[in-house]
Amino acid sequence: MAEQIDVPIGVEVSGYVEYRESRRKPYRARVRWTDPMTHERMRASESFDEEEPANDWIKEIQRKAEGGVSPSTAKTKLVDYGRLVWKLAMRGLEDKTMDPYSAGWRKLVVPSIGHIELRQLSHGIVDRAVHSWIADGVGKSSVKNAIAALVRVSEQAVRDGLIDSNPSRVVGWQRQYKEIEAELQNPRSLALPDFATLQRLADGLVAASADDRTKDKRTYPGWGEIVMFAACTATRIGEVSGVRIKDIDTEHWIWKLVRQTTPGPGGLQDKNPKNKRARDIPIMPEIRPMVLRRITEAGPNPDPMTRLFTGPRGGRVSTAVLRDATHWDEVVSALGLEHLRRHDLRHTGLTWMADAGVPVHVLRVIAGHGSLSTTQRYLHPDRKRIQDAGTSLNDFLKTQWPPIGPQEPEEEPEA
Repeated sequence: MAEQIDVPIGVEVSGYVEYRESRRKPYRARVRWTDPMTHERMRASESFDEEEPANDWIKEIQRKAEGGVSPSTAKTKLVDYGRLVWKLAMRGLEDKTMDPYSAGWRKLVVPSIGHIELRQLSHGIVDRAVHSWIADGVGKSSVKNAIAALVRVSEQAVRDGLIDSNPSRVVGWQRQYKEIEAELQNPRSLALPDFATLQRLADGLVAASADDRTKDKRTYPGWGEIVMFAACTATRIGEVSGVRIKDIDTEHWIWKLVRQTTPGPGGLQDKNPKNKRARDIPIMPEIRPMVLRRITEAGPNPDPMTRLFTGPRGGRVSTAVLRDATHWDEVVSALGLEHLRRHDLRHTGLTWMADAGVPVHVLRVIAGHGSLSTTQRYLHPDRKRIQDAGTSLNDFLKTQWPPIGPQEPEEEPEA
């Protein structure tokens, strides 16, 4: 880790990088300045593996000496700017408030929008980030803390003159929270009605995937296959993007879900599933030929870590990438499915599995739900009422009728 150098504000700092071939870290960055109080000539240095971080180190020392944030900092990513101004942006907060703000920033803001350049941060981007947190079941207090931290960092960017206004002041997110909670209470209403509708959706997305910006009007069938696979396995787009050939057991037709692709600092990256636990997902016969074809297309002896699903150029896929590449909003509107979001493919699969008779305890494992009550929302209402009736009857019998069978005698009270 590079040494932190404290330089007086307002001094002129000179710097250069020298290359020393025989050293383990051959690039040495040097800075020099004159102390305004003692007039002593000061110097500092740091060694690096590569030239670029050495130059970055020099620029950071020079920026500190300027006494402010240079306009070029607006091109840096949100996560880097937040790290740079964190203490300043959070000044005045008590420790008991700082801790949850820091957790919200680290766990929600950075993974979802930390990779975005500061100057590109907009109300729309923040709105979509907050919506995704709520849809993923993040608690109200965690959402509030993440927004508060983001607002403070953005406000510091306004004071530094890097952006004109604060785009992080989200209005009405509590109302949005209630609306999404109401939707999730009845996820069956968000599901596609049948397999034929899913096929029409996949075909429509593929047809719309031709790049209008270039002369290449070819479509990409992979978008439709990603959508089909997500719905039929009741998984998220990020989880589909994380599938590797080695994860598919074609003998028993089970997918071992062990990773997902999510936005993060520096772009899309792979990490553990949402609940940090691997789970087994059944692969239905309807999509097995497609899975086999994609494995075969990887070559006769493919690398086991080859991705099963990628974008047209072989890159990772996210829900935003899928949305933009397929003109999702226009396609679903044309099909009369205006309400449909990418996450609703997961609702579709779980609803179909529940209607197919998959036991609720098995469905819970497939879905990766922490609570059985969450899984029960996918059951058909009639079946759910019957289950509730059985539970109510059981409770009634426990309270109204004497126990059946031999019982231990009650102990005599001591005299």
